[in-house]
Amino acid sequence: MSTGSIDIASYLARIGYDGPDSAPPTLETLRRLQLCHACAIPFENFDVLLNQTPDLDINSIQRKLITDHRGGYCFEQNGLMIEVLKSLGFEVESLSARVRSSIPRDTIPARTHLFSRVLLEGIPYAVDVGVGGRTPTAPIRLDTKDPQSTPHDTRRFDHDPSSGRWFHQLQMGDKWDDVCEFSGESMPMIDRRVGNWWTSTSPESNFRQNIMAAIANKDGTRHSISNRIYTHRKQADTLEKIEIESTDQLLAILEEHFGLRFPAGTLFGIDGL
Repeated sequence: MSTGSIDIASYLARIGYDGPDSAPPTLETLRRLQLCHACAIPFENFDVLLNQTPDLDINSIQRKLITDHRGGYCFEQNGLMIEVLKSLGFEVESLSARVRSSIPRDTIPARTHLFSRVLLEGIPYAVDVGVGGRTPTAPIRLDTKDPQSTPHDTRRFDHDPSSGRWFHQLQMGDKWDDVCEFSGESMPMIDRRVGNWWTSTSPESNFRQNIMAAIANKDGTRHSISNRIYTHRKQADTLEKIEIESTDQLLAILEEHFGLRFPAGTLFGIDGL
């Protein structure tokens, strides 16, 4: 992926960037970029439900997420973020992971998640803008197991020395839930393409079986849709929960809360919607 084709000005306008002028490669810039991105570009899988495999070249990603004001999943969201950070002068490495939300540790899910490690003054940070309603809204230090506060919740990394696996965890009430696991292995483009193909085409993929949408708000709340259920929450507290009864209602919620617009009558083929 070429960094030369990144349109930084359009990206910063799309996310409503409110950080330091000229976006220098500093921790403050990184924090503002991640928060603004997570609050502006929704996580969603509607192309997959419409039988379209997302294109991972940077021009296609920019056209979809920036120009067309759509969202996407990890290969698009973090693919864009990685190239933006590189073009701004950050030291970035793409890493692969396995999503673990609601999956017990004795089950091995596919390695189909992409995020990045950013090195700043010798300190490694995890940056992830593509893990649905559990997307962190700030960089998380990778060199400590201590809990870390973000604008929306508290995170930590748990290490299993027997397997060498690291677990990104999210605090929900008095519980720590696994978000994803990783070993530090990089994820070059060929591996992203394989993961993207499986995620978008396999009948076993959750992205083929479910309607998914999620976005954060700068007030500390989050909106999400899982099939017929729309939820507005703050950390573990549900503020509003609605059962979606029709396609028209789904499309209206997507436009109001996620900024996603689809033609009237669009059907995604899940649970009658």
